Amino acid sequence: MMWQDFVFMLGSGLSIIFLAPTLRDSSARVPLGTSLPSMGIGFVYSTTFFTLGMTFSALGAFAAGSMWSLIALFRSPQGVSMKLLARENLALFVSDLLYWIDRRRSDRSTAEQYVSFDHGHEQQY
Repeated sequence: MMWQDFVFMLGSGLSIIFLAPTLRDSSARVPLGTSLPSMGIGFVYSTTFFTLGMTFSALGAFAAGSMWSLIALFRSPQGVSMKLLARENLALFVSDLLYWIDRRRSDRSTAEQYVSFDHGHEQQY
């Protein structure tokens, strides 16, 4: 094992220890603008370390990214994560997805897809 692999793993381990109280505190609120980028960085670092053969660093970065994922899921001030699981929101998402797919299949150009005709007057969205 390279000493750098150990150092990066130790750093990731410390970040997990420092993030644990936030995850345990039910009143903690971490904005998604903080947790989602941190989660992404952890997973990108994990992939990068793995491709460099730094297995322990990769595991540590993956664990830190996972910790940020849990924080985003359970400690978001908007509670977005729990709302995404609601049945009506899921149905709305599926409806929007089907509409988007149908629009992509149409013969109209992309620019025309965002133009609506209302009683002969063109409106741009």
